[in-house]
Amino acid sequence: MNVPLLLTATIVIVTVAALVREWAAPALVITMAMVALLVTGVTTPAEALAGFANPAPITVAALFIIARAVERTGALRPLLDRALRPDGTEGANLARLLSPVAFVSAFLNNTPIVAMLISPVTASAERSGQSVSKYLMPISFAALFGGMITLIGTSTNLVVSGLMEQSGYAPLGMFELTPVGLPLAIVGVLAMAVLAPRLLPARRGIKEQFSEEFREFTIEMEVEPDGPLVQRTVAEAGLRHLQGVFLGWIRRDDRVVSPVAPDEVLMVGDRLGFVGGVDRVMDLQSMPGLRMAAHKHVRGLDSGEHRFLEVVLAAISPLVGRTLKSADFREEYQATVLAIHRSGERIAGKLGEVPLEAGDTLLLLADRGFAARWRDRRDFLLVSQLDGALPVSSRKAWIVLVITAVMIVGAALDFIPILEGSLLAAMLMVTTGVLTPNEARNAVEIDVVLLIAASFGIGTAIETSGLAALVAGWIVTPMMALGPVAVLAAIVLATLVITELITNNAAAVLIYPIAVAAATGIGADPRAFGVAIAIAASASFLTPIGYQTNAMVFGPGGYRFGDYFRLGLPLTLLVFVGTVFLVALRWGMW
Repeated sequence: MNVPLLLTATIVIVTVAALVREWAAPALVITMAMVALLVTGVTTPAEALAGFANPAPITVAALFIIARAVERTGALRPLLDRALRPDGTEGANLARLLSPVAFVSAFLNNTPIVAMLISPVTASAERSGQSVSKYLMPISFAALFGGMITLIGTSTNLVVSGLMEQSGYAPLGMFELTPVGLPLAIVGVLAMAVLAPRLLPARRGIKEQFSEEFREFTIEMEVEPDGPLVQRTVAEAGLRHLQGVFLGWIRRDDRVVSPVAPDEVLMVGDRLGFVGGVDRVMDLQSMPGLRMAAHKHVRGLDSGEHRFLEVVLAAISPLVGRTLKSADFREEYQATVLAIHRSGERIAGKLGEVPLEAGDTLLLLADRGFAARWRDRRDFLLVSQLDGALPVSSRKAWIVLVITAVMIVGAALDFIPILEGSLLAAMLMVTTGVLTPNEARNAVEIDVVLLIAASFGIGTAIETSGLAALVAGWIVTPMMALGPVAVLAAIVLATLVITELITNNAAAVLIYPIAVAAATGIGADPRAFGVAIAIAASASFLTPIGYQTNAMVFGPGGYRFGDYFRLGLPLTLLVFVGTVFLVALRWGMW
């Protein structure tokens, strides 16, 4: 009995189940799996911790800092603004917009690119009377296509490169993916320009729903001590027939009075729940005897210094799975949640008792400093004001462009390795004053870096325990008679399926050792299979939870879960056929 193989298989199955069912954050799941393999003796300490010395996670961390500098200075804003001219057909507008998105995403982290486009694209679509749902999902998908073009296009490419180096092969070159990724990106952008206007329904984004259909806030006010409303009835206080707003309930100690009778007597500390239009609700602040219930926690809301914002919950947010009440949202974030949108629908009922999910969009009333405090944290994928994009500091945009260009050219010409180049570029972003040390530190998504570093130990265990060879045999044996292209197609298909269930980095780590074993078994070049995995693992088009940019546009675009399948399925088929054809052609498998 091969005990290491059985232990590895069991741990991998449990890990995949945990990732699919979202029992915990992906970084925690992968780290626990690595520790389990180490404790059970499947891997040695050197093997389990090898990922922390691999260039991949450190390079990804540095690229996060560079991407934040680009976002912070708006260095790419002129390029993207030129594409935001919805003066033609939807197809033409999409082609003009998606092309620069894909190009830029080939060299920069795609998350800030999508984040900086959501607000201006939404505003542009509204001005021209077009549906924002026709644009936001294609933008996310274009960023994914762009990530397939170069080594630094996405962290998954760097993960595969690191795995290849760990296996004794040369790491991927800067443009080694380009012969496969670039044609796919070009065809993908053109396909979206044709298909998106036809396949995506015309839905209203959360901002439009909020302003037109659900411009109905629920806010609690408190009866002030020694105020004129104490010991007066609801009717006497003038709260019975308010214009454009109504009194829905009164919270008193541990009980709720609802519906509220006109002769109900108001008492000190009563919390009055009002529902109505935003302007009318805000007028309540000027009513003598009432103050906002969150006055102690939300600075500035009762002084007119408020802002309405929308935030999208990240999959790794500590809020996921918790209610607003259990998370003590007002105290922790100094903001009030006015509405929650999920799958394009406004959630009714007591907001404080709704378990939050990844991708939920929260409508907030907060002070001026909220965006600055939370936009760089893992709690939210997106933080944007309802009345426009957040301001950027563009004075040093030219510095960011020069540093980034030098890094890319240096890596492309093998003048400086991408690890050293990215670290040097990240350091220069701080030393030139583009980012503060604190901004640079907050830019690094630690969970992603930890997931990548810990995952290398799992890949080693899959290979050394014999599990990779076993699974590869299951794939190769039935496909052997059909030739190496069929084996390659099976590996690509497996990667496409798994990347929709778990994170793309985790999918690449799990499939890579199996692919190498399969390639070795048929005498094919393992490098070809590595490139195919890097491309396929990034093709997460079928669900809003497959990749974080998909989740970012979910609420702002007003999408339903099935909308991703409408456009994502033909794109997934395109990637499947195109990857198999191009990889087989380049490595002479036909």
